[in-house]
Amino acid sequence: GVRFTVTRDYGKTADDKAKKLIQKLTFATISVILLIVISLGWREAIVVGSAVVITLMLTLFASWAWGFTINRVSLFALIFSIGILVDDAIVVLENIHRHMAMGKKSLAEVIPPAVDEVGGPTILATFTVIAALLPMAFVTGLMGPYMSPIPINASIGMMLSLAVALIITPWASQKLLAKTHNVEKEDKSAAWLDRLFRRVVGPFLRGDAGKRSRRLLLGSVMIAIMLAISLVGLQFVVLKMLPFDNKSEFQVVLDMPEGTTVEQTGRVLDDMARYLGELPEVTDYQVYAGIAAPINFNGLVRQYYLREGANVGDIQVNLVGKSQRDRKSHEIARAARAGLDEIASRFGGSVKVVEVPPGPPVQSPLVAEIYGPNYAGQQKVAGEIRKLFARTEDIVDIDDSVEVSAPRAVVNVDRHKAALLGVSQDSVTRALQTALSGEDVAYVRDGYQKYPVPVRLELSVADKSELDSLLMLRVAGLNGNLVPLTEIVTVHDAQWEQTIYHKDLLPVVFVTGDMTGRFDSPLYGMFDMVTDIADGELNGEEIEQRFISQPDNPYNYSVKWDGEWQITYETFRDMGIAYSVGLILIYLLVVGQFRSYSIPLIIMAPIPLTIIGVLPGHALFGAQFTATSMIGMIALAGIIVRNSILLVDFIQQEVAAGIDFQEAVIRAGAVRAKPIVLTALAAMLGAFFILDDPIFNGLAVTLIFGILVSTLLTLIVIPVLFYAFAYKSHQSHTGV
Repeated sequence: GVRFTVTRDYGKTADDKAKKLIQKLTFATISVILLIVISLGWREAIVVGSAVVITLMLTLFASWAWGFTINRVSLFALIFSIGILVDDAIVVLENIHRHMAMGKKSLAEVIPPAVDEVGGPTILATFTVIAALLPMAFVTGLMGPYMSPIPINASIGMMLSLAVALIITPWASQKLLAKTHNVEKEDKSAAWLDRLFRRVVGPFLRGDAGKRSRRLLLGSVMIAIMLAISLVGLQFVVLKMLPFDNKSEFQVVLDMPEGTTVEQTGRVLDDMARYLGELPEVTDYQVYAGIAAPINFNGLVRQYYLREGANVGDIQVNLVGKSQRDRKSHEIARAARAGLDEIASRFGGSVKVVEVPPGPPVQSPLVAEIYGPNYAGQQKVAGEIRKLFARTEDIVDIDDSVEVSAPRAVVNVDRHKAALLGVSQDSVTRALQTALSGEDVAYVRDGYQKYPVPVRLELSVADKSELDSLLMLRVAGLNGNLVPLTEIVTVHDAQWEQTIYHKDLLPVVFVTGDMTGRFDSPLYGMFDMVTDIADGELNGEEIEQRFISQPDNPYNYSVKWDGEWQITYETFRDMGIAYSVGLILIYLLVVGQFRSYSIPLIIMAPIPLTIIGVLPGHALFGAQFTATSMIGMIALAGIIVRNSILLVDFIQQEVAAGIDFQEAVIRAGAVRAKPIVLTALAAMLGAFFILDDPIFNGLAVTLIFGILVSTLLTLIVIPVLFYAFAYKSHQSHTGV
């Protein structure tokens, strides 16, 4: 019978991932509701849960109207957003909850002033988050279209969550909250927080007497920031464009020397396939000799599907499911590389082990483009750079675009002798073409067959490989005489012309590679080689190195570094611009609210504090700082400023009510600590559910550790900074 094996079903894998992410979204929502049950009560949890469900429904509708589909990135955007979508509702609800515990007023009397008290800062805080996220939607290049659902969905969700918090939450609170509260419990909690902040923040206040303590605090924070940044320089935190995923497949790409027969290529592929079959995680593999594998993600990104020729081949390797193996696909591919390379090298071939996805859409993770005045010189420089690649630690899958010199036999027809024998040059050409490539000379039609069967003339493979066999062919002259080719042709040996590659009209030679080992990031290998070339280790020759653009003078030998570096530079440059635009928008928003150019700088002070959490968090988890980590940094700028706004706004309200400035600063921390901690925990819970994803792991680590550390520091640093900024002016106003 016929047996078949399904070797690829991306529809099933996409469906499985979508279902898993929807499950995570559900768990994230439930976890946030449980947080409110524990901290405020079950009635309050119903209010927040209603706000979450309504906001998600409206966000999904808006996302559909915008044209987004339910895919991996859009679902991650919702999971990432779940923690910040409830912030407005939590702040409003917690303030209603606090006001209910303060006096004897009815719920209907408490809600309007409670909402009014936090309405202004909540609206401002929401717009600061949007200001931080939305500029990312205008990033072009690789990451812009790919990540655009995150800023757009989150921004739309924040607008909708604000409307829900100011409309639905007060109404639901009036309908669902108990008319009386455990005032004693609330008083104990408030008293404990008040004592805590007096003990922690109090020593940093005290007018001029606390100046030394404030300086020590500021100095300690600056040292912590510098130590966190040093983790990058010390390589405890590795920079990379995108991390490796954990797929159930990888691909082996083989390039044999030009002129290799497809049979020889097939034999090498078979040897490698037998080696791969011994790996315990491999379920099956497919070998393609002379052609490319059916188009997949790798083929799309690196255009492997265009490969063809007798000297090329692919092996598509399928692994057991993630739950059935201990090693990730990256670890398996890395372990298999040495054995595959040994087999390919034995036959003079070059092999690349390519994972899915292979990373950014570039020719190779490491690419050196060699330019110069003549192609032979460029090839010579490329050979030296290839040796440098080989000498550099952890660089693998080394190859170049220089073709191996392949011999060819040129058949020259003696036209004078051929004319005397009545043989045309066309007859000789057609005879050789028929012998080598074959020709359909007739068709046979059987009555039972739908299509005629061609009768094809062609020499056997064995005869094709022998030039003497070809020259023994006879061609007919004008008189019907048969003339052996040996009588009218001569043969001389030559070399095939090598392909000259061009990029932007300039001739170029490529040297490519990848990096494995501890870093798994080609940036580190590239900069090691940059240093070596700058030190004159390329035969002592001085060669210009370019990083962003092609050389201005193509008449000198130069190297342009490309590959993952180029995409990384462009992506982080664009996202850095988006980050800067977000900070400017946040500053302008806060200036408009507080009517001051100085106070916004204090409110934005926690943004650098996120570094103290983000980089050590990456080092602790062994996570690479990637483009998704940068998205988290941008989001943190808006999320963490919300806390500062709540603190500073409360201080100003208390001072306006006649409270002493120092007392107002301490009370701000004690009163606003609860909603600040609750919103921080909600955001961290949302990020926790994407922590196990290889691609978005950096985003999760950034949010969890950035929010954790910066929130704790904000509750201390912002009150102290604001006090140091304004205490003298308040003393002069009060006559102290």
